Amino acid sequence: MAYVRTDVAIVGGGPVGLLLAAELAGYGVRTVVLEERAEVADRPRATTLHARTAQVLARRGHLPAPALPLGEGTSSTPFHFAGVWGLELTAPAAEPDPLFKRPQADLERLFEERALAAGAQVLRRHRVTGLDQRESGVTVRAEHPGGQGEFEAAYVVGADGARSTVRTLGRILSDTTLPTVAAMVGVVRCDRPQAPEPGWHRTPQGWVVARRTAEGRLHLRVADCLNAPADHRLPLGLDEFRRETSRIMGRDIGMDEPRWLSRFSDFSRLARTYRSGRVLLVGDAAHLHFPVGAQGLSTGLLDALNLGWKLAFTVRGVAAPGLLDSYDAERRPAAERLLDQVRTQVELMRPGRTPGSLEELAAAGGAADAGAELKRLGLMVSGQDTVLPPRTGRPSAWEGQFLGNRELLTDDGPVDVIRLLQDGRMLLVRFGSADGVPQELRHVLRVVRAQPVAGLPRAALLLRPDGYVAWASDVSGDIDAPLLEWLAPARTVQARESASSAASLSACTSA
Repeated sequence: MAYVRTDVAIVGGGPVGLLLAAELAGYGVRTVVLEERAEVADRPRATTLHARTAQVLARRGHLPAPALPLGEGTSSTPFHFAGVWGLELTAPAAEPDPLFKRPQADLERLFEERALAAGAQVLRRHRVTGLDQRESGVTVRAEHPGGQGEFEAAYVVGADGARSTVRTLGRILSDTTLPTVAAMVGVVRCDRPQAPEPGWHRTPQGWVVARRTAEGRLHLRVADCLNAPADHRLPLGLDEFRRETSRIMGRDIGMDEPRWLSRFSDFSRLARTYRSGRVLLVGDAAHLHFPVGAQGLSTGLLDALNLGWKLAFTVRGVAAPGLLDSYDAERRPAAERLLDQVRTQVELMRPGRTPGSLEELAAAGGAADAGAELKRLGLMVSGQDTVLPPRTGRPSAWEGQFLGNRELLTDDGPVDVIRLLQDGRMLLVRFGSADGVPQELRHVLRVVRAQPVAGLPRAALLLRPDGYVAWASDVSGDIDAPLLEWLAPARTVQARESASSAASLSACTSA
């Protein structure tokens, strides 16, 4: 039996798991990904990233930064809520577009390439069969074509989807809702005159969403919001898919040459915790919902971007106490809000309940200003309304807010926030002050001095690697206390490393 020792084992090599691997390996954390599939699957999956996800990916260097000088104003793109169009998703012109289009398979390949380049191991055709957690670490057992392997890790992350083995073996409980929507998806050849036009089709029987693929086939999603779904494990054949599509559309739809057929529903799941000791969950392993609004992939990637730096700082011994626990405190409420929002959309999609327009929806909800309500919905769908709970003892109004990209005039010249964050360290901006910070924190903290900027704190601004404000002050003063809410000084790091080495030696000896 092969035996591998690592810092973090990630179970699941989809886009969320591979992004997390790229993040951790980029921080110098030994990382192994265990993936059951032999290769990246090219079947149609998600194609859309919402604004906040693209913004954080850019700050972490996974998407290109906008050209300098930065643009002004906003960019926008039309979108829908519960299949009713009328939302305008907007983002500042200095950020990536509000909807970033890229097939999920392409993202998987990008993140795998970056993870491998940073030193992570990606082991395919490895199926996890066991997980044992102890105070000092976790042992993961996996089967592969060559036999079996054991992976000894400080932490294990389940990125293994809706049927997560890690969640099950880690005994992490979930809250679920039973399915009420019978839905199917398929890619077929359908070039006859009666084929649905690309777009969203609402009928008295349900919904059909159609789009043309690059090969000219039709990608169809069919939803019956009135009848209970069949067992999702039952195979779906072309005849049943054709009958259901025809029934929902109200006319015979001819199709053939299916490339991919599958069932899904509005079954939802939310893990009661994203962390149980040394076992953590991300993506669909932690939360699952009906795929309306293209928010699932974005939410999972935000999980990875939130967890990555916190877990890396923890493994390296530079995290302040409790930093890793803030992953659950920040990301689980975001998923809970998303599941509530999706349930609202599903209810509105039922025949007879869908509003004629989003303005009508806003008025029915009691909004005095329909425009303001639609703007609120747009920010919610795109993730740009997220405000994180403060961590420092005396928080300012800035803490937990996302800092939009802007140019700063530093001692080294003009540079924007996105580029300042791409090395993965926290960022301390001192405005007009040369005061220093503890030297032992410089390997995880970048410090720049910049000229004051209207609309920003007057003295100092501390940013997390994901672009959220960790601390801010309008008054010059001691920076040590707020820094130590996030980071551990060298003397603490050395003590933790000594304790970790002793624990590792003890574990190896007992093995």
